[in-house]
Formats: sequence, structure tokens, C-alpha cells
Amino acid sequence: MNFLQNLGTTEWIIIILVLLAIFGKKKLMEWAQGLGESGRELQKVKKEFEGALNGSEQAIEKGGKSPKKKV
Repeated sequence: MNFLQNLGTTEWIIIILVLLAIFGKKKLMEWAQGLGESGRELQKVKKEFEGALNGSEQAIEKGGKSPKKKV
């Protein structure tokens, strides 16, 4: 996705205007909201994963087994 780094403000404005003309404001707002929710969910999963990884590393450093969650 190297080409996205070369896009300037003018190009982004043109892209957004074309998308507005094609799909309409309501549909684009739904997509933006979905992207925001997806981003928040990914951050949440990342934090949970890092926490589990850190917990496992600490247990290994103490000489014990890695903690297992009960479901």
C-alpha cells in the first residue's frame, strides 16, 4: 500500500467527493462508523493479547507454568 503514502490532501478530497456522489452520505457514515467500531475492537483484542502474553512471561520468569484461564 505504498501508493497511499503519496496521496495529498487534494487527492483525498477528490476521492471523498467521488465516494459521496456514488454512495451518498448515509452509506458512507455507516461505513465510517463500522470502521471505528472495528478499530476499537482490534485495540481491545490487542490489549488482551498483550496482557496474556505478559502474564505468561512473568509466570515463566518465576519458574512456574503459564497461567491458564478457566472458561
